[in-house]
Amino acid sequence: MTIIRPLLLMAAGASLTLQADQLDYVDQPQLHDIANDISASRIETDITKLVGFGTRHTLSETESDTRGIGAARRWIKAEFERISAECGNCLEVYYSAATISGEKRIPDPVEVVSVIAIQRGSSDPDRYVLMSGDIDSRVSDVMNATADSPGANDNASGVAGTLEAARVLSQYKFNGNIVYAALSGEEQGLFGGKILAEQAAKDGWRLKAVLNNDMIGNIEGVNGVINNTTARIFAEGTRQTETEREGRIRRFTGGEVDSPSRNLARYIDLMADRYIENLDTMVIYRLDRFGRGGHHRPFNDLGYPGVRIMETNENYTRQHQDIRTENGIEYGDTLDGVNFDYAAKLTALNAVSLAGMAWAPSPPQEVTIKGAVEPSTTLSWATLDKAQNPQLAGYKIYWRYTDAPQWQFSRFVGDVNEFTLKNIVIDNYFFGVASVSKDGFESPVVFPGAAGAFGE
Repeated sequence: MTIIRPLLLMAAGASLTLQADQLDYVDQPQLHDIANDISASRIETDITKLVGFGTRHTLSETESDTRGIGAARRWIKAEFERISAECGNCLEVYYSAATISGEKRIPDPVEVVSVIAIQRGSSDPDRYVLMSGDIDSRVSDVMNATADSPGANDNASGVAGTLEAARVLSQYKFNGNIVYAALSGEEQGLFGGKILAEQAAKDGWRLKAVLNNDMIGNIEGVNGVINNTTARIFAEGTRQTETEREGRIRRFTGGEVDSPSRNLARYIDLMADRYIENLDTMVIYRLDRFGRGGHHRPFNDLGYPGVRIMETNENYTRQHQDIRTENGIEYGDTLDGVNFDYAAKLTALNAVSLAGMAWAPSPPQEVTIKGAVEPSTTLSWATLDKAQNPQLAGYKIYWRYTDAPQWQFSRFVGDVNEFTLKNIVIDNYFFGVASVSKDGFESPVVFPGAAGAFGE
């Protein structure tokens, strides 16, 4: 990455060598292979199948084999099971469900059922990364469970992407677990995500990343822009679970733009630059779009790192609309509004990000920093469990100017748990630490203190 500021002349005897410490990444051929294996044709087939269920409204038909959300979720489960059979039963496939009632959009008891598939890692049984899409669809009236609601882009595209990622990644073995989730109840109140997030917390998942895919197939914006070369990553700042004491500390140490969700977004942004041809991601410092929400939020609510990955240019005439034509404008979320090559591009971004994190060691824990009124900066962290992380080679320290959006400088420091950056003043930069595998796979960067921690 190009340095965006010139180096200053240093006093005699100073040893600041930022030029030598610019980012140095190990290119991973397997990630190029994964990106190239994602199929737009298979994604098109899956979106077409999901649209064919007529409606996937959370309150829709569950007994029919051909229409409604019941038929849709049974097909998704069968598809995950078929994928699992092709990789020697490498996926654990199950329903995640709970009965919801007494809510504004679910007044009467309804079983909200999501479909989950877990690909188990070889060495770190409690560490997870997760990709999700939403099963359900809706028309203009959020309570209309009978009208045709194709939901081609919102959000058959996200579910199809999740299925396709599972097809490709299930051909590899990883150290950590990968979860593929088709979540239900999103349009009625993010219930599928709430159910799974609460269960993950109860079961002690060390969930390091949630990649929520909600609308990844539209390239024609209502603003008239047609663009298949950009995508957005929404990432919240200060985590929802921050305590009052942690907030007081953050006021003096920083971290507002270095939550685990933000550094997860930076990681995905880097993956786009390195492995996805002709795609530039916009990391947006916001939980979601104005006044709107997505299924990463229930995970953020419990303190898990999570982001929303989606198209850059939305078309509101194709979202939450009755199928109709008015004043020459065609309304409705139909197949002709989905660009399958673009959906494949964003699916590939998810796949390489999941793979990179699952091959990498776990993000460092208990990262701390010191250096006030000193000429140098010292970072320390807890040593990772070698049984869980046999691939660990060591750790890399990152730093950047405080107004820079991405990490600018790095230094691999080996398998140690403390390192001092000589003559690099703590007040002038933000710092973080990543773990690195023997093959060069890296975890997301962890900012020091509670503000940046990726959990246990």
